[in-house]
Amino acid sequence: MRDSKMVTERPCPFCNPRPERILRENPLCYAIYDINPVSKGHTLLVPRRHIADYFATTPEEKAALIVLADDVKSLLDERHHPGGYNFGVNIGEVAGQVIPHVHLHLIPRYRGDGYGHRGGMRWVIPRDSTVQKKLMETSR
Repeated sequence: MRDSKMVTERPCPFCNPRPERILRENPLCYAIYDINPVSKGHTLLVPRRHIADYFATTPEEKAALIVLADDVKSLLDERHHPGGYNFGVNIGEVAGQVIPHVHLHLIPRYRGDGYGHRGGMRWVIPRDSTVQKKLMETSR
């Protein structure tokens, strides 16, 4: 049974990825498809060093993750032709981080795949539907 704490009792699934799962890589990080994708092509960008907090990564690791994001975006554009992307990271349990190893999400977005496209990542936190409706109407 899983509780609300980050998973720590099992070996880290990101420390030793199976080589056949790796889509792209560089010396400091690699990319794999998410096993629970939000959309077709949902990819994780993972530093090779085991570290839980994105803000504790080195400048070199941050740069390598961004370079890899550009490379993976090109791959996803070619394979899946999305209309846009969400790009982000969960940092800490209360932000939704389950595995205590940094991983950035590159999520292709397709027209009609969600609750609407105004507000983007702002909708990750549920809000009162009347507030959402008003914001959607005023942002047109």
